[in-house]
Amino acid sequence: MAFGLAPLAIGSDTGGSVRIPAAWNDLVGLKTTSGRLSLEGVVPLCARFDTVGPLCRSVEDAALALAALEGSKPADLTNSTLEGRRLAICDTVALDALRPEPRAAFDTAIDRLRAMGAVVERIDIPQVEEALSLSGVLFAAEAYGTWKDTIEANPDLMYEEILMRFRGGADVSAPDYVAAWQKLDGLRADYYAATREFDAVLMPSSPILPPNMERLARDHDYYVAENLLALRNTRIGNLMGACALTLPTGVPSCGLMMVCPPMQEHHLLRLGAAVENALA
Repeated sequence: MAFGLAPLAIGSDTGGSVRIPAAWNDLVGLKTTSGRLSLEGVVPLCARFDTVGPLCRSVEDAALALAALEGSKPADLTNSTLEGRRLAICDTVALDALRPEPRAAFDTAIDRLRAMGAVVERIDIPQVEEALSLSGVLFAAEAYGTWKDTIEANPDLMYEEILMRFRGGADVSAPDYVAAWQKLDGLRADYYAATREFDAVLMPSSPILPPNMERLARDHDYYVAENLLALRNTRIGNLMGACALTLPTGVPSCGLMMVCPPMQEHHLLRLGAAVENALA
């Protein structure tokens, strides 16, 4: 599937399966709001978080892909500007443990946005840390509940590290799962109240560069640490029910991610077009 001359792929994004490969391959990746696009034909992981979205070469291609997927008009990207835009850097968790390359890429990108007229502020968003603490309950329980019978019929067919993560959902009780969702609903409301004055929330798409494949296969502790870090920032958007866009910064495998409220994809894409120009 392609628009113009640029190749395009459609991926499913629960923890970051659109944004991480996009960021690490210097592409644009759009995480759509859960429920905006049909999941017909998509292999489910966590149905209440699953989304689909494009990985492509430009924001324009992402806008065209979204329009094609939902049968609507594409976002109008003309005359998009950063002048006077208010952007918030998430200073809670999202900047922790950044490796040198992603940190330098992020800092340089922020300088360029400011040079183009954007007002960028660092803010604490405590709801982010609280929401991340619910990940193990919400993601694992739903994934294992969806795939339990299939997995346990042939557990040897599943990669051991992934098998362990899925089986972690077996230890989550129904009351704990319900309570976690009720807690998350409240955190989402508080998060959007705290960020409503901003056009988007910014963070590095991933705190790390692509990890070493050989070491991932033989070193359990390395696998767990790298996996958790790789998906930490993208998971924020999923937990908050947001739409999000990752853009290449010009530093290989280092993306800049923008997060906006649910169903605000057209606003996000217009903003993304202006950011793309600033980072070119």
